[in-house]
Formats: sequence, structure tokens, C-alpha cells
Amino acid sequence: MTDQLEDTAEPSRLGTGRMTGMERRSAMDAVRMRIGMAISLGLLKPGERLPDQEDVALGLSVSPITARRALASLAEQGVVVRRRGRAGGTFVADSPPNDVLASLSASPAESQAVNRLVDRRLLFECAVTHYAAVNATTEQLDELERLTREMAGASDWSFYHRMDEQFHQLVGTASCLETAVEVYHQTLAELYDYFIPYPIEKLHTSNRDHIALVAALRARKVEEAVEVARKHVDILHRTMFMGLAEGA
Repeated sequence: MTDQLEDTAEPSRLGTGRMTGMERRSAMDAVRMRIGMAISLGLLKPGERLPDQEDVALGLSVSPITARRALASLAEQGVVVRRRGRAGGTFVADSPPNDVLASLSASPAESQAVNRLVDRRLLFECAVTHYAAVNATTEQLDELERLTREMAGASDWSFYHRMDEQFHQLVGTASCLETAVEVYHQTLAELYDYFIPYPIEKLHTSNRDHIALVAALRARKVEEAVEVARKHVDILHRTMFMGLAEGA
């Protein structure tokens, strides 16, 4: 009963009506969908160990109880396997049921909506990057650089995503665009709701953009910084789940 109350108390941001085409999902179903899509797309491989439950919760911005319920549900359906002991944890099943994985997917309407959300972020990203190149303080630039080092050393997608979110939030704050930054942060949050687990090697490659962006911001090269940011966001049309599914 406590689990049910806690899960109800944490509604998913997916499908809260902010964008046409988004479906309504509970927080638990949103986690199930994101992990299921990562497995379907081959981003999480059979036998691969997922981060600890607490890290899954942090990486997907949900409560620990929601992550636990989602992983337990996936285990019951044979999508993941939970093992005890020192070498235990939660692992992608060797042969996850195809019918279950098919049910854990975003609808075409959601895919279209997320593409539009990427476009919205693209506009904001170019604006905040422009003004961050003008207004960012030395302390903010130092913190951005520290976050790139944290991402470079990340060993799993959960930790990387947390540092990535902090990085982009700080770029927005450094722009000093006041209330516009709140809208940018809201757009980031909506898009992060649809980010799914990726192989750490792909994320480390993405971090090269962050490193290049910090270098351009330090040099106050506005056009160069904006172009790095534009490419970094525009590629999401192809590297997020909807682009990967279309490519497949």
C-alpha cells in the first residue's frame, strides 16, 4: 500500500499535457518504457548489468521506490534478471520477450512530439549559448570544465546523465537571461524525460562537444560556441530513440 501511495505521489512528467501527442504514463511505466526501448534498440545488451537501483533512479530522475517497482516489473516479465550475492544486481535478460519489448515503446505521436521538442531546445540552446559566451564568469567556466572531466570519467550512463544535466543547466544560468532561463530549463527537463540509457562510449563521444563548447566560451568566441551547441542538439533528431528506431 505504501508503494502504491509513493508511486501515485510521483506522477511522470511524460504526457502531462505540455505537448500535443504525448501520452499519459505513470512514473513507473515511463521508467519501464525507457529501459525497454534501450534494450530494443540494442543500447543495452543481453547480459549487461544495469547500475544499482539508486543510480537508476538518479539517472532517470525518479524516486528510488519508482525505480525499484519498475525493475521488479521488468523482472517479472523476463526483460531483466535480478541476481543476489556479491556479483549480483540487475542484468538485461539473455532473451527478453519480443512481445513485451514491443509493448515498451513510444507511440508515433510521441516520437513526433519529441522531434518538435528537440527543435524547441535547439532554439533555446543557441540563445543561451550566445549570451553565456558573453556573460559567463570565470567561476562558472571552471565549473563547466569540471563537469566535462566528470563526464569523461563516467563509467555508466546514470552518472553521465546527471553531470550532463548539470552542465546544460549551468550554461543556461551563465547566460543571465533571467526568466528566459526558466523556460530553457523547463524544456531541458521535458526532453530529459525521454532520454534513455546509452552505452558509455557513445556518451563519452558526445562529451567532446561539451569540451569544445567550454573552450569556445572561455575564448568568448560567440559564433563558434553557438555552432557547437547547435550541432550538439540537432543531432538528437538522429541519436534519440525516435531517430534510432527510424534508422533501424
